[in-house]
Amino acid sequence: METEAGRFTPGEVRTLASLAETFVPGVDGAGIGELAAQALVRAADPGQVARLRLVLRLLEQPVANLVTAGRPAGLTAMTIPERERLMLRWAYSPIALKRSGFQALRKLLSFLAYSAPGADGRNRLLGEIGYSTDDPPTTAQPTAVKPTVIDRMPGGQPVRLDADVIVVGSGAGGGVMAAELAAAGRDVLVLEAGPAVDETTMPRTELDAFSRLYLNHGLLSTWDGSVSMLAGSAVGGGTVINWMTCIDVPGQVRAEWAGEHGLDGIDGPEWDRDRAQIELEIGVTDSPFVPPKDAVILRGATALGWQAGTIRRNARDCTDCGSCPFGCPRGAKLGGLRVHLAAAVGDGARIVDRVRVTNLITEGGRVVGVEGNVLVEDPASGMPALARHGDPTSAQVRRLVARAPQVVLAAGALRSPAILQASGVHHRAVGRHLRIHPVPVVAGRMPEPVDMWRGTMQAACSTQFRDAGPGHRGYVIESAPGHPGLLALTVPWDGAQDHANWLRNSRHLVGLVAVTRDGGEGRTTLTRAGRVRIDYRLDGDGVRTLRHAAGSMVRLARAAGAVEVMAAAAPILRHVADGEDEAARFEAFVARVEAMDFGANRGTVFSAHQMGTIRMGADARDHAADPRGRVRDVDGGIIDGLYVTDTSTFPTGIGVNPMLAVMSMARRVSRTVLAEGRARG
Repeated sequence: METEAGRFTPGEVRTLASLAETFVPGVDGAGIGELAAQALVRAADPGQVARLRLVLRLLEQPVANLVTAGRPAGLTAMTIPERERLMLRWAYSPIALKRSGFQALRKLLSFLAYSAPGADGRNRLLGEIGYSTDDPPTTAQPTAVKPTVIDRMPGGQPVRLDADVIVVGSGAGGGVMAAELAAAGRDVLVLEAGPAVDETTMPRTELDAFSRLYLNHGLLSTWDGSVSMLAGSAVGGGTVINWMTCIDVPGQVRAEWAGEHGLDGIDGPEWDRDRAQIELEIGVTDSPFVPPKDAVILRGATALGWQAGTIRRNARDCTDCGSCPFGCPRGAKLGGLRVHLAAAVGDGARIVDRVRVTNLITEGGRVVGVEGNVLVEDPASGMPALARHGDPTSAQVRRLVARAPQVVLAAGALRSPAILQASGVHHRAVGRHLRIHPVPVVAGRMPEPVDMWRGTMQAACSTQFRDAGPGHRGYVIESAPGHPGLLALTVPWDGAQDHANWLRNSRHLVGLVAVTRDGGEGRTTLTRAGRVRIDYRLDGDGVRTLRHAAGSMVRLARAAGAVEVMAAAAPILRHVADGEDEAARFEAFVARVEAMDFGANRGTVFSAHQMGTIRMGADARDHAADPRGRVRDVDGGIIDGLYVTDTSTFPTGIGVNPMLAVMSMARRVSRTVLAEGRARG
């Protein structure tokens, strides 16, 4: 019989428990194994779940393990040291399925071990590593954004709504679009797949935040698991959980968009005016705080003679508590929830949360609305109501039909193309040209405590290599704030004790990441289950850029005084700063880092920015939207009444955090939506 974990058998859950005990010494394997099974069935595509179940069965095959581990026994029958040896063989295997299975399970189980509370509500490991956080007070003035109440009982007739304009998605682009249209007197309906939260209901723990506010409940990756991804899924989108880094699109990129892609006005005063207005609205200012982890960047850059400085951010009355990835309970983060959506609601806009738009409604060749599923929740638990006990894939829904003469897609670079694909909009560029800003990871162990989870998430950066140069496409070096769960899945695993030692030293670790400008051709498609499949491969220039960035980051960490430097590779590359020959050994270490293997599931790669899947441009064949955000059909003609304004419109990657760019682009597209709406009368 199957457990409440869903489609995982009791034997498979036991294997997950054994793996948890192998990866993290002393953890409650049974509890973590059950949580992992529940998380996978809830968040992963059925095809991915089936592949991981195959991996679990392979691990229990005695004959297969005789070849790999030298003993004819299943994983659960092995001793912990034997399991470790088996897992290391899988980690470095030439067989892609073994590497991807190892990485997917190791990352998930490590994250849960360092983020999930035990039976007593506490996590023993967090105390062992010295993790503690401030608990900021909730603001006395929570946001005025309250979702429209609709009938969420399952079955029955569809919920029917009408508006002048429907905005699908409420993140950086959707929020600005809704505010601009509502201010102009349009009847705006915003449909958001994620939940509505305000300052009184923001998560206070890492696991709760990932479960509630992140796309796929935080379990988002490329199909092969080689790139772990982060994206928001809540009213306010990524602006609720991002790190508030405000950097404009580099001039080199704007010139490329104007010259090579035909985006008129992008490289001139029109864009400058839009960006300036956005900065005014969200209160962009220099960070008044420079936490120890960010001081490392400034100190290292100064020692190397590199360009560096503080980062501007959208905050007011910030207490520097470090809870940005969980949402801001104080209301200091001036994102879409606090600013643009609040303004839109004040001007009469309606927001309906927990509605996943599935397809467009078309009549006579023009778009006249959308259809979607309203998530039905159990009032007692707040979890999706289940049609069959224990099977989260059967979450009950009620259909929604919303009609409007204009529809704006702002669901992000992963969901917006999925809606087009499900609706039969098959322009050749839809879902293609995916850019993800691949991020390599480096850590430095400092002699003094850094507490990378405290303080402003990102307060400083080095722009020394922002523009493309010899051997790289361009990147910005930033700090990587790390609460324990995210840190545990990021640190490569070269054995349980080695991994545990890195976590025990986490108070002294500073994480560095490089937001790289990629040119590889990723793609999004729909699976049989209707979920988004993400495929991505680094091209040669992309690999060279990651290597260049990793080499720069280890140099910066060492120059700032790190006593040990680690590059997140498989196996880990590390350098300890001691001995008379330290300088020569360090140069040899840098050379190894600059030759890192970034093949699938080898070097650690993250993405927090996904772009380009409905890219804008003048060429009707190569761009799925025109320069003003109007979506094109398969023949390149404009689809009447359909627009797009999120990161999917970016013709290329930009090499910096995209929030300012998305908001500025939304102002640009809003003028087209308003003008065409007025023309309709």
